Amino acid sequence: MAARYCKEIGELYELDQDIENARSYFERAAELFDFRGDSTTSVIQCKQKVAQFSAQLQQYQKAIKIYEDIAQQSLNNNLLKYGVRGYLLNSGLCELCRGDIVAITNALERYQDLDLTFSKTREYKFLADLAASIDNEDVANFTRVVKEFESITRLESWKSTLLTRVKDALEAKVMEEDDLT
Repeated sequence: MAARYCKEIGELYELDQDIENARSYFERAAELFDFRGDSTTSVIQCKQKVAQFSAQLQQYQKAIKIYEDIAQQSLNNNLLKYGVRGYLLNSGLCELCRGDIVAITNALERYQDLDLTFSKTREYKFLADLAASIDNEDVANFTRVVKEFESITRLESWKSTLLTRVKDALEAKVMEEDDLT
């Protein structure tokens, strides 16, 4: 009962766009659902919200860990395993926001080890192409890759916000290097 109330309070804070409090209540709900041994689905739904709000609050490492944990849990469940590539995409977007190309490359390798089918997905190609654009400092290609992906799969607004942050950082880096030459 308490878990459900925490989730509902989190949803109300989400409607008010108070992501900090929403994250806090969804986190508590996930803990309570997990403690009671409630369905994995309820726990995962709440953890997804915690990860999403953490990413929006620029707590990327926390979001990455949660998304990777959810992906790992989901692989062992026939009903949930189809969502794994989405969790890995979300985790990868958070890695991109951190801006460390080595960490991004390592994450992509980790994702392939976690889910052997991931390297054959559009999500993997999307992340790999974005990482290559960052590594090559190619803003135009970054933009093209995002538009190409969005022409088939519409991104949620919070994911677009993350990609805008990455693009802004990439543009700043390119401008800084242009100023040095």
